[in-house]
Amino acid sequence: MTAARILRRPRRNMPLRKYFCTFPQELIREPIISHTLHAEFGVVPNIRAASITDQMALVAVEIEGEQSKIDAAVAYLRGRGVQVEEIKDGGGYRL
Repeated sequence: MTAARILRRPRRNMPLRKYFCTFPQELIREPIISHTLHAEFGVVPNIRAASITDQMALVAVEIEGEQSKIDAAVAYLRGRGVQVEEIKDGGGYRL
């Protein structure tokens, strides 16, 4: 299946949660959101905004998938030392 066909597929009604993540310096270079969350937990992360320096990274991310998988992905992030705050309804992405 081509990338264009994948992008055109309608989305299922999967839960979508929004988070602000603060990454410590030692994790900045790891592709935790862009690769690990999908590969290990089967969720679809969508980085909506980010501010990255040599000392830390602030990332606003939407995570789509089954609720139990989202919860496992968030627990993994926290276990790695990422500070994770859920953005409740009406919350924007201002960094």
